[in-house]
Amino acid sequence: MAEHQDETKAAYDGVVELYASLFADRLETHPFSRNMIRTFAELVRETGNPRAADVGCGPGHLTAMLNELGLEARGFDLSPGMVDHARRAHPELRFEEATMEALPVEDGTLGGVLAHYSMIHTPPGEVPALLAEQVRVLAPGGLLLVSFFATDGAEPIPFDHKVTTAYSWPADRFAELLAGAGLATFARLLHDPASERGFLDAHLLARRP
Repeated sequence: MAEHQDETKAAYDGVVELYASLFADRLETHPFSRNMIRTFAELVRETGNPRAADVGCGPGHLTAMLNELGLEARGFDLSPGMVDHARRAHPELRFEEATMEALPVEDGTLGGVLAHYSMIHTPPGEVPALLAEQVRVLAPGGLLLVSFFATDGAEPIPFDHKVTTAYSWPADRFAELLAGAGLATFARLLHDPASERGFLDAHLLARRP
């Protein structure tokens, strides 16, 4: 496992209960994120393949939301503490410990992948490989919704996230990476920040041709 993954794993293992207490509302106070996820779920259902992955699922709140929206979602996280919490909070759902770069999913089997602020800790140079893994598990016509902190400029910027080092991305630059991975971005939403960090919040919805 790469050094940044070890650091991220340890950092999130150390804040499981606090993190879960902050995000257990399933985005009740984040209308833009909530409605982008609802749109994503609707479009995945329309593909006829409701199987989905919530990568970097944390305490499992969004995996549960996806299932309530009609998907057959599984949650994956590199933090065993988060996976344990998710299993206890949502015993009817399936959660597994895994990295986003090596998902225990067969090729081309998913109708959708949700990556809700879960790619933000990946160093920029490693993001293409991470995206390639999401493409691998998506069926043709499958959808990826990725959310992240957005910034102006031409390149991603590291910042001190409350848990561990993260990166904010120019939305156009991230869309270029999606295209390079073979995904066609067809919707994007940028809006004022929901936190004190000051970055825009970005949501890109892309499809595997």
